[in-house]
Amino acid sequence: MLPLQTSARRGLRCLPATPEPAAHFLCLLRDPWVSGARPRAQPPRLPPLAAWQHPFLNVFRHFRVDEWKRSSKEGDVAVVTDKVLKSTVYRIRGSVSASNYIQLPRTSSQSLGLTGRYLYVLFRPLPTKHFVIHLDVSTEDGQVIRVSFSNLFKEFKSSATWLQFPFVFQARTSDRDRAGIAPPAARWTCLQLDLRDILLVYLSRRYGHLKGIRLCASLLVRNLYTSDLCFDPAIPITEARRAKLPVTPVPREMAFPVPKGESWYDHYVHIRFPSDSLNTSGKVQKTSPPPETVLLGSASQLLYPEAFSKLRQDSMSPVAQTCSSTAPCQPLSVPRLLPEVSMSNKHLEESSVGDLCTHGRDPSTWVQATDVHTVVCGAHVLAHKSAGVPVALHNAGSYKHFLPDPILRLKGVIGFGGHSTKWALWTKDGAAVVYPCHAVIVVLRVDTGEQRFFLGHTDKVSALALDRSNSLLASAQAQPPSMVRLWDFQTGGCLSLFRSPMHTVCSLSFSGSGTLLCGVGKDRHGRTMVVVWSTDQVDAGGEVGVVAKVHTDFDIQTFQVAYFDETRMASCGQGSVRLWRLRGRTLRSCPVDLGEHCVLELTDLAFAQNPESCQVPSSRTLYVCSRSGHILEIDHQRMAVRCTRRLLPSRTAGSPLPQKQTLVLGSGIAISSLSVSSTACAVGSEDGYLRIWPLDFSSVLLEAEHDGPVSTVCVSPGGLRVLSTTSSGHLGFLDIPSREYTVLARSHMASVLAFSMERSRRQLATVSLDHTVRIWDLATLRQLYDFTSSEEAPCAVAFHPTWSTFFCGFSSGAVRSFSLENAGVLVEHTRHRGAITSLIVTPDGSFLFSSCSRGSLVQYDCAVPQCRVLRVAANVVCQDARPNPNTLAVSGDSRLLAFVGPSKGMVTVMESASLGELLRVDISTLDLTGSHLGSAVAICFDPAAPDHLLLSTSSNKIVVLDTTSGRTVRELSSVRPMACSSLALSEGTRFLLAATGRAISVQGYWTPTDPGHQVYIGHSEPVQAVAFTPDQQQVLSVGDAIFLWDVLAAPESDRSKPRPSAACEAGLSVGHLEDTVASGLPRQQVPVPSQISPPPLDIGARPRKDSAGEGSSTFTSDEKGRCGESHGPKGFAQAPRPAVLVKRELGGAGDGALGAAWGSRGPPVSPHHHGQPSAQNLRKGRAWPTVRPDSYKHFTARYKTSLPSKNVFFPPTGGEQLHLKAVVGYNGNGRANMVWRPDTGFFAYTCGCLVVVEDLHSGAQQHWLGHPEEISTLALSHGAQALASASCGGSGASRCQIRIWDIPRGLCQRCLSHHDSAVQALAFSPDDKLLVTLGDYSDRTLTLWSTDTYELLSSTRLPEPVHDVAFSPWDTGELTCVGAGAVTWLLHQHGTDSSLQVHRHPVPEELGVAELTSLCYGAAPLLYCGSCSGQVCVWDTSTGRCFLAWEADDGEIGVLLCSGSRLVSGSNTRRLRLWAVGAVPGLRRQGSGARSSSVFMERELTLDGAVVSASFDSSMDIGVAGSTAGTLWYISWAEGTSTRLVSGHRGKVNEVAFSPSESHCATCGEDGSVRVWSLASMELVIQFQVLNQSCLCLAWSPPSCRRPEQQKVVAGYSDGTLRVFSIPQTAMELKMHPHRAAMTAVAFSADGQTVLSGDKDGLVVVSRPCTGMSLRVLSDHQGSPISTIQSTSKEYGELGVEGTDLWLAASGDQRVSIWVSDWTRDHCELLDWLSFPAPAALEAPGTPPPSLAAFCPWDRALLICVGLGAHTEVLFYSLRQKQVVVKTPLPSFAMSLSLSTGTRLMAVGFAERTLRLLDCVSGTARDFAGHDDLVHLCRFTPSATLLFTAAHNEILVWEVTAREDCGPGAAAR
Repeated sequence: MLPLQTSARRGLRCLPATPEPAAHFLCLLRDPWVSGARPRAQPPRLPPLAAWQHPFLNVFRHFRVDEWKRSSKEGDVAVVTDKVLKSTVYRIRGSVSASNYIQLPRTSSQSLGLTGRYLYVLFRPLPTKHFVIHLDVSTEDGQVIRVSFSNLFKEFKSSATWLQFPFVFQARTSDRDRAGIAPPAARWTCLQLDLRDILLVYLSRRYGHLKGIRLCASLLVRNLYTSDLCFDPAIPITEARRAKLPVTPVPREMAFPVPKGESWYDHYVHIRFPSDSLNTSGKVQKTSPPPETVLLGSASQLLYPEAFSKLRQDSMSPVAQTCSSTAPCQPLSVPRLLPEVSMSNKHLEESSVGDLCTHGRDPSTWVQATDVHTVVCGAHVLAHKSAGVPVALHNAGSYKHFLPDPILRLKGVIGFGGHSTKWALWTKDGAAVVYPCHAVIVVLRVDTGEQRFFLGHTDKVSALALDRSNSLLASAQAQPPSMVRLWDFQTGGCLSLFRSPMHTVCSLSFSGSGTLLCGVGKDRHGRTMVVVWSTDQVDAGGEVGVVAKVHTDFDIQTFQVAYFDETRMASCGQGSVRLWRLRGRTLRSCPVDLGEHCVLELTDLAFAQNPESCQVPSSRTLYVCSRSGHILEIDHQRMAVRCTRRLLPSRTAGSPLPQKQTLVLGSGIAISSLSVSSTACAVGSEDGYLRIWPLDFSSVLLEAEHDGPVSTVCVSPGGLRVLSTTSSGHLGFLDIPSREYTVLARSHMASVLAFSMERSRRQLATVSLDHTVRIWDLATLRQLYDFTSSEEAPCAVAFHPTWSTFFCGFSSGAVRSFSLENAGVLVEHTRHRGAITSLIVTPDGSFLFSSCSRGSLVQYDCAVPQCRVLRVAANVVCQDARPNPNTLAVSGDSRLLAFVGPSKGMVTVMESASLGELLRVDISTLDLTGSHLGSAVAICFDPAAPDHLLLSTSSNKIVVLDTTSGRTVRELSSVRPMACSSLALSEGTRFLLAATGRAISVQGYWTPTDPGHQVYIGHSEPVQAVAFTPDQQQVLSVGDAIFLWDVLAAPESDRSKPRPSAACEAGLSVGHLEDTVASGLPRQQVPVPSQISPPPLDIGARPRKDSAGEGSSTFTSDEKGRCGESHGPKGFAQAPRPAVLVKRELGGAGDGALGAAWGSRGPPVSPHHHGQPSAQNLRKGRAWPTVRPDSYKHFTARYKTSLPSKNVFFPPTGGEQLHLKAVVGYNGNGRANMVWRPDTGFFAYTCGCLVVVEDLHSGAQQHWLGHPEEISTLALSHGAQALASASCGGSGASRCQIRIWDIPRGLCQRCLSHHDSAVQALAFSPDDKLLVTLGDYSDRTLTLWSTDTYELLSSTRLPEPVHDVAFSPWDTGELTCVGAGAVTWLLHQHGTDSSLQVHRHPVPEELGVAELTSLCYGAAPLLYCGSCSGQVCVWDTSTGRCFLAWEADDGEIGVLLCSGSRLVSGSNTRRLRLWAVGAVPGLRRQGSGARSSSVFMERELTLDGAVVSASFDSSMDIGVAGSTAGTLWYISWAEGTSTRLVSGHRGKVNEVAFSPSESHCATCGEDGSVRVWSLASMELVIQFQVLNQSCLCLAWSPPSCRRPEQQKVVAGYSDGTLRVFSIPQTAMELKMHPHRAAMTAVAFSADGQTVLSGDKDGLVVVSRPCTGMSLRVLSDHQGSPISTIQSTSKEYGELGVEGTDLWLAASGDQRVSIWVSDWTRDHCELLDWLSFPAPAALEAPGTPPPSLAAFCPWDRALLICVGLGAHTEVLFYSLRQKQVVVKTPLPSFAMSLSLSTGTRLMAVGFAERTLRLLDCVSGTARDFAGHDDLVHLCRFTPSATLLFTAAHNEILVWEVTAREDCGPGAAAR
C-alpha cells in the first residue's frame, strides 16, 4: 500500500455517509435489505440555502401572518401598537400558555422549509408572566426535534427528540422561586438562536431546516427572521458603513429604534444562544453584553454535573455570555485597525486589535536588523523581513540576556498554496518566483534556492499581484472581511494596509504603470464585485483610495488589466467574456458576442504580447480558454470571436502511440490556465500536462507531464521559461531552450500532524492529513521521497537514531518500519485497534513506543531493523481521537517514558525497559498558585536533568515536575493566553520553545526573573509541533506548512562571540532528472518534457519460442544451494529467461532455480511493493520484508491478543459435563473455507478454529476440533473421502497446522506442518494422490504432499505473493498459481524424486498493471483467471497465451467457478454473477483477434459482503456462497434468489440474553445489530440493525412481564443511546439518550418497569421506558467503566434495609456497589461497598481482566466476584456477614462468568481461550476448548440446560449434562 499507490480502482463508487435512522428491522421472512414490511419513505430534502431566503427572510411577511391562511392563532391573540417600538406588534396572553398561541405553519403536517442558520425572535415578555417558545427543527436525516424555551422551566432537560431550555431572569432578589418570572420592566429582546449549533452541541445532529414555530402566551412579538448571517442588532447599517466596522449590521427592518445620543443597550437586550464560546465555526463575534442580567440556563450546571466532567476541553458548554449582576457593563468598543506588523522607516503608527498592539518608538532607537516585530502582552512578536530595513526594538534593556534580539530568524518555508494553488508570479528579470505559502509570501530565487519573506497576514493569502516594474506587491487574505496589503517589493516593507469593500478577494491585477490595482471578489451577499484602487500616492505615504467599484451578476473567473492601456480590462467566466473601460471614476463593461460558445465555462485569459514595432491597440488579440478544451481568439475592438480551436487528447482510439495533437472538434481536455508570449502560448490542463504551442496552434512544441492537474501557467518576461503549478502542491518551471524541467517546491496539501528529524543525513520526515509521508532534505528544503496511502492516513512518524529507517503509525492502527535504502517496508505491526496518536524512539535506539486512540501502549524492540513487539499495555494512555505527537516523551538517557494517561488529567512515568510504573501525577491535585489546572496538553523531558519533566496544561501553565518524588519543581507562565500544544528544550536547557496557537514562543529557561518571551508569527493554522534540530542551530515548526528558523544565539561553548548571520547554505540544483523508475524509488521529480509523449513501456513480455518447444530451453539443477539472482531495472520488463526444471529431494532446499527463473524479469513492480529483496533474503528462515498485497482474496488472520492454553483438559467421551451442541456463525474472514458436494450432500464450513459439518436437511451439526488457531481455508478431495483444513500460525503454534480429516469416520487422519504464517490455498489433484498447499504473502511457499503417506514431496520458495492455486482437471501433473502473473508448474516424478518445470506467463497487456487473484479450469484446454481490476482473462494452456479478456466486474474478482458452458464470478463488490461462456472455446482459434461480445451475463445477485467462497453443482444451477459478513447463502440461478443458510454477527458479540420462556435468545454485537434467535433451531428470527453504531449491552425483560405482548429487549449503544425493542411487534418502541458516553451495561429491574444502565465514564442512570425519562444518576463509580449491572428481587429482610429490588454495579477499578431500591417510591439506598486491590500485572500482554460480580442464584445473600483482587480466584462474599467466606483458585484471571440455578455450576471463560466448568458442590473443575480467542462471554440459560459462550463473533452452544441438584449449602463449603 505504500509508497506509490496512485491509481484507484475503476468503477468503485464512494457513497456518502448517511445519518443514522432510528433503527432498521430485518426479518428472515421479508426482504433482508428492506426495513420493516415496506420501504421507508425518505424525508424531503431541502436545498441547503434557497435563494429566496438570502440574505434574510421576514417570516411574518413571507407567510402573511395577518391573513391567518398559512398560519393559525388560538386564544387571546391581538394586534396592538407598542409605544417603545412605535409599530404594531402581536400580543399573546392568557393564563394557560398551551391555549394561547400563534403557530406557523397552519398544520403540523406542513413545513416552513426555512434553511437559515440563525433565527431572530424580536419579542418582549409580559411583566410577571410566563411565556413559551416552541421550535420544530428537522435534521438532515428527517428527524424532527422540538426545541423549547420558557421561563416556566426550572432546569435543562433533553431526550432524543426534545430539548428544553430554561429562560432565567436573574432578578436582584434572593427569591429564587421568582427568578423565572419576567420582571416588571422587561425589555424588548432580540433572541438570536443558532439552530445548527444547538443540534450539534446537544444531540450531535446536523441541522436541516426549521419546520414549525409556536409562540405561546404571554409575550409581545414583533417579528421573526431567519438568515445565514450573524447580525449585530446594536449596529445600524449607516454607522457600520461610516466607521467601516468589521461587523454585519442589522437590516433596517430588523432594527429597534434608538434615540439620538443614547446606547442601544440602554433600551434593549440581545441574547445569542449558544454563546460565542460555543461557536463551532471558531469565529467569535464579540457582542457587548446587555445591561440587564438575562441569561439562558446553564445545562452544564443543571443536567447531571457528573456527565460533563469528562467532556473534551474544546467541547461546547451551553452557557450564554452575560454580564454579572454587579459588574457594570462596558459599552460596545469600536474595533480598531489591525497592527502594522511590518513597518518601514517612513512612518510609524500606533494601533491595536485584541491583545495585539504596536507602540510608537523613538527613531533614535532604530537599529539595523533583519526582522521586524511587535509586542504581544509585553512579549516580542517577530515577523521576518529582508535585510537592511531599520526597525524599532521595544525596551531592549529588559531582554539583555537574549543576544541577539530577535533570537530566531525565518530561514526557509516548505510549502506552497494554502488557500489556492493558482498564484505564482515571475519577477521582471525572471530570476525569482513569488508565491504564497498560506499566510506567508515567499520570493524564491530559482538559481540559488534562497528565500525571502513577506510576513504580516493573519490568514491565508487568497490573491497576489506584482506590477511590471517590480515596485509594488499586492496581496489579499482570505478571512472576511478581506484585508489587502501593499508591499515595497524591493525592501519588503508594508506600505499600506486597508480593508477591502469586498467580503472576500479572489483576484488582483495591477495596471502597467502600477498606479491602479483592480480586485475581484464577493460581497457579503455573495454578489460579484469589481473594485479599482488608486495606488499612485502610496510611495509617498498616502492612502489607497477607491476609484471605482461596481457589482455584476456575471461570473468572473479571471480579471486582467491590459498592459498597453491601464484603462482597459478584460474578464471571463461562465459563458461570458467582458471588456471593461475605466473613464473617470466610472467602470463599465461590454460583453463579447460569443455566439454558440456562450455556454462554455471559461477559465483564464491573456492578452497577446505583440512585438515592440506594433503598438496599435486594434492589433491586440485576447486569448480565452475553457474547461471544455476551447481556445478563443477575440478581437477586442470588434468584441467578437475571431477564431476558435479545441485541444484534444494526445491519443486517438485504438492507436498505441501518441499522435500529433490538433485543435479540431472532438472531446477536449479541460484547460485551467494559459499564458502568452510574443511567439508562443503556454497551456495548462487538468490532465496534468503543460504544453507549449505556437501562436497558430499548428502542433505542440513541447510538453511536460505533472503529477496532478495544472492550476496555472505563467511565461517569464523573456519568454524562455514557463512557470507551472498543480493542485497537488507542485511548483516548477520548464526551461524551453534546454527542455529541462526544474522542481522549485512541493507541499503537503493538508495540515502537517507530526515530524521527525534524522541526525546524520539532516533529513526530515513529515506526516499529513493529505495521506502522505514525505522525506525532506533540510539543507536544500527539497523533497526526497513521498509515500502515499489512499485508504489510511499516517498519523505519527519517528526516525531511528542509528539505522537508516523510520517508523510510521497510521489511522488503521498499523505501525510500519520503512527503509530509506530501498524505500520499502521492513516490518508491519497491527497490535493497535485505534488510530496511532504518537510514536517515539529512545535516544539509544533500543525501544520504540506507540500509542493509539483507544488507550493502548505498545513497546517494540528496535535494536535491529526487524523490530518486534515486546509488550502491549491496554487502557494506559489517554484515549484521544486526534494524533498528538506531544503526549509521549522519553528522557535523554533513554531510561524513563512519560505519557498523558490514563486520562487527560493524569501523567504517568514508567521505566522504558520494563514498563514498570514509577509515578502517576494527577494534574488537578497539583498545589500551584493560580487557577485550577485542567488537563495535560504536552510533555517533554529536560535534556540536562532527565528526572525533570515539563508539562503544559490546558490552563496556560507550564509546570516542571520531579519524576522521582512527583513534586512541582517550578512553574512557568505561558506567553499567550492559551495552552502550549508542544514543548521543546534546547540541549543546554538555555531556551524553552513552545507552540501556542498559531505562534511559537522562545523564552529563557533558567532566567530567575522575567524570562523575556519572544513570540513569532507566520503560521495561519495552529502549530502542531516544534523542535530544535539535532545541531541546536535551527528550529522547526509545523502546522499549515513547515517553517525552518535559524537560532541567532551563540552556541553554549562560545556564548561570548556573536554568531554571524547564516547565509543560504545550498540552492536548488538544476539538471537532468534521474531515472527514478530504474532505481526503484518513488518518483521525486516530474519527467523531462519532450516534443512528443514517449511510447508506452512494455510492461509484460511473453516467453520466447526456440528449440525447447512451446517453452524456452530448460536446464536441470540438482544443486541444493542457491543460484545467483539478477534483477533488471525495476519497472521495466525484460525478456524472460528459459523455463527452469527444478529438481527436489525430500526436504531439499532448491529455491535458487526458481529464483533464477523469476529473477530475470523480477517480481512485477506494483504500487504496493517498495523495492525488491536482495538474493540473501531468499534463504529459508530469514524474514523477508514483504507487505500484504492489496487484495481482498489474500487471507489475513484476525488480530488476537490472547494465547492458546498449553494444558487443556478434554474429558473422555461420554463423561463430559458439556457437549458442544451447535455453532452459530461462519468465519467470513476465511478464504475458500466452505465446501459442498451436491451428489453426496456433504456440507462443511469453518467458524474460528472449528470445522462444522452440517446436514442441510435436518440442521444437525458435527464439530471437528483440533486446530489451535483460526482456520484459513478448506479443500475437499474429488472422491469426497478426505477434507483438508489449514489454520494459521500464531504465538502459541510455531507453524501452521494442516489437518486431513477422514470424512466417513469424522476423525483427524493426519496433521501436517510446514508453513510458517498462514496457508492461502489448498487443492487436491484430480486423482487425489497429491495435495498442494500455498503459503500466504509472508510465507510464500508452494508445497506438494503425497496423499498416500502424506510425505513432503517438494517445497518451493516463491519470490512474490501468490493468491490462488489449482490442479489441471485433465492433467494430474499440471498445476497453476496466479499472482502478479500466471505460472504453470509441470510435475515430473521419478520414484521418490520429483521435479517441477516452471513456465512463467506475464499478465496480459490488456489488464494493465493488475494482478491475477483467482483461477479455475474450464473446458480443455481453457483456464479462466480473474484480476484485481475486475477483468476475466482466458488462457489457452496448450500454447500458454491469453486470447480473451472482458470486464466482468467493477472490483476485484476473488472467486471463479466453471462447469460446462457456465462461469460464476464473485468479487469484493458483493456481486455474484453467472456468465455464459459456451462460445469461448470457439474463440480460441481466432487468437488475439477474439472479441468478448460472445460472452454475456445471465444472472446477477448482490450479497451482504464480498464473496469469499462458493460451491455449485455440475450444472451451475444451484450452489452455496459465503461472504465477508459471515453469511452463507443458498443460490438458485433459476429462481434468481439467495436464501440465508448460516449467519452470524460480523463483529464482536457483546451480550446474550434469554426470554423467560427460553423459546428465544437475543444477541448484540459491534456491528450494531440485535438479533433474536430461536433456541430450538438456532435460526435467526428477527434482526434490528442500527447503522454506524455498536451495540454494547443487552437485556431481556424479566419474567414479571408475563404477557407475551410485553416482551421487550433493551439495548445500549456506543453513542450513549438506549433503545427498547418490542419482540411481538418487531419494532423499536423507544429511543432514549441517557448517557453521553458509550453504554457498557444494562439491566431491567425485578418488575421490568425500570432500566438501569452504566457507561464508560462510570455513571449509572435509572430510566423509565414507559415515560422515556431518566429518574436518577449515580456517579459513585465515576472515572471507571461499568462492567456489570445485575438486578434481582430482594428476598431477605435480615439485610436491614427496606426495598423490593437488590442490585449491584461493578466497575473496572475493582469496586462493587450493592443497592436496595424501591423504584415505585423513588427509593434507592446503598447497602454495601466493596473495594479490592488491583490485579497483579499480566504475564503476557493482552486485554486486562474485567471486574465481574453476580448474585449467587441459589443464595441471593451471596455475592460471587472474579477479577476483583490481586490473585486469580473466585470470591464468595456474604452480604450478611460482610466478609469473604469462600475462595476458589483459578488458573488465570477470568474474562467472563456465569452461574446456573439448579445445577449449581459456574462457567468461567479465560484469555487462554478455554472454558472452565466448576461444580460448586463437589469442587471439581474441567476445562473445555473450542474457541480461537479469549472467551469474553458466558451465559447459562435460565433452566441451565444450555450454556452460550462467545469469542469475538463466534458463538458456541453447549448442552449441560450435569446433575440437576447439588443439595443445600453447597456454596458455603
